[in-house]
Formats: sequence, C-alpha cells, structure tokens
Amino acid sequence: MTEPIDELGPVDYLVVEFPGSQFNGEIMPELLALVRHGVVRILDLAVIRKNDDGSYDAFEFEDLQEGPLAELREIERDLAQLLSDDDVAATADALEPGSTAALLIYENLWAAPLASSVRRSGGQLVASGRIPVQQLLAAAEAELAQEITEEIEAELDAEALVAEVAATIEADEEADAGKS
Repeated sequence: MTEPIDELGPVDYLVVEFPGSQFNGEIMPELLALVRHGVVRILDLAVIRKNDDGSYDAFEFEDLQEGPLAELREIERDLAQLLSDDDVAATADALEPGSTAALLIYENLWAAPLASSVRRSGGQLVASGRIPVQQLLAAAEAELAQEITEEIEAELDAEALVAEVAATIEADEEADAGKS
C-alpha cells in the first residue's frame, strides 16, 4: 500500500462461514461492485476449508489465480497481506467441520475522509462496533411484540370499562324503574 497512514479509512475484518461448504456465488459480484465503486479496498483475504477430521486447508488471496476470486485479484493488486498463520488457525478453529469460510480484511474507503479529518483534528477512536442484523431484527420483533401486547391490553381495558359503564347504566335504569 502506498497511501500515507493519514489517508487510510477504518479497517475491518469479517469471517463468513458457509456450513457444509455450500455457497451460491452471490457474494462475489456484490464485493466486486463495492471495490469498483470505491466503497472498500480489499487488504487481505483467505479462504479456509475445515475438513471433517478437524484439519484445514487455507488459500491466501495471492494464491488464488483462478475462479471467481481471480477477478477480484485483478482489481486489488496492492495487497497489504495482513493475515498471519495464527489468524488463519484461529479462524479455522472457530469453524464447524465440513465448512468453508472467507476471512476478509478491508478498508472502508467511504469513511477515509472523515477518519483523516478526525486524526488531523487530534481526535482518536475510543470505541467502535457492529450490530449484527439478527440482533437488530430481534430487537425490532421484541419492540413490535411489546407494542402489540400494549394495544391488546388497552383494548381489553377499554372493553372492561365499556362493560362496567354498561352495567352501571343498567343498574341505574333498574333502580329508576323500581322507583316508579
């Protein structure tokens, strides 16, 4: 990489596991589009296949000359090669036997200008994180369930109030009829 450190965007990693080594090729066109549009830059990539006996095979990005990853390799010639053997081994340990995973390190180019201005202003990152989509969906479902519960309780309370008022009116009418 020839860019000065001040111009780098935030760097993230992700591991995507494919249980049973089943994948449909839908990811690569999306990743290529992000690279072509200057949203991300691939800094390093490894594909790890964990065998049923627990052993694993790893293919570094530089080793992948054919297949769908070759096109990505053509675009991203200036790799940092950040992944160590320990990174690959730790990822393989986390995989289920019979699975394949991609371990990807990428720079968020879209955020580089903001990150650079923060650094030039003397700021420093003190926290960062990701919220998994599954967690967001679970929170949204819980909130929706709470809203529905509250609506049902309010409806039941309203029905009970209507029944109470109707009983009071009926009792008053009976009392008035008994006076006549």
